[in-house]
Amino acid sequence: MTNEATPIEARASTIHGRGCFATIPIAAGECIGEYTGQLTTDDGTYVLWVEGDDGEFSGIDGDGVLRWLNHSTDPNVEFDGPQLFALRDIEPDEELTFHYGEAWADVD
Repeated sequence: MTNEATPIEARASTIHGRGCFATIPIAAGECIGEYTGQLTTDDGTYVLWVEGDDGEFSGIDGDGVLRWLNHSTDPNVEFDGPQLFALRDIEPDEELTFHYGEAWADVD
């Protein structure tokens, strides 16, 4: 499933700037979409670092709606590679959030 076919949209967020929001109910475990963009070795605002089977990381400089995902220490989605999955049932108009990583452990 790709971003274009998923029930999400970007809009203003109370967390930070813009965010991704569900437009219809999303069930726990559902694949919501894939983080798309150009591969990069440089870090940046919309770069998602994905660990490969070999333990090496590669960056994807996001160009789709998922680049607007905001951080939470209590996330409702998580990445498995570039694929995004719901950790629990998500209601319409709920913002999708994921944990950015260890460097963000103390940031709500």
